[in-house]
Amino acid sequence: MSVMASMTSPEHNTVENNRIKVWFRFVPREGWLPYDTEGLWATRISEDTARLENVPFLQDGVAEGDVVRFLTNADGLHWSTERVEASGNCTVRVLPVPSGSLGASAEAVHERLAPFGLGGEVFSKELPLVAFNVPARAELGRIKALLTRGEEDGWWHFEASCVTDAWRNA
Repeated sequence: MSVMASMTSPEHNTVENNRIKVWFRFVPREGWLPYDTEGLWATRISEDTARLENVPFLQDGVAEGDVVRFLTNADGLHWSTERVEASGNCTVRVLPVPSGSLGASAEAVHERLAPFGLGGEVFSKELPLVAFNVPARAELGRIKALLTRGEEDGWWHFEASCVTDAWRNA
């Protein structure tokens, strides 16, 4: 099953101003969402490269601002083949624990991380998974400390799906 499977026609993959949808294919994780593709908006840089414009919910190893290489298939879909330039940004996903003090509230997650100015997207109302872009210049140590504390206190579960050396060393 693919994320936004109904949006895979070519007219939904290219829009004005060099914005395209770049698709990623991956093996679904056991016990997680049953998807095997994810489409991310990007700005075309060249014939076969584009800069990602949003945060991935499912694809690991890429972050907003990264440049990826892609191949365009006969159906007009742009499939990522590799990351060619890292932005220095990180991707962190946070899923609130319904029985925790924040409840199943994506808004409450955003409020806790708002002091750091992080941009994020919510998967859906039914699944309040928040994917955050953590800019390279962010206060990485303080963000990591809050994420860890929130997990220990039962507010949420989190994963860092694309990190930098600066994140690892913070």
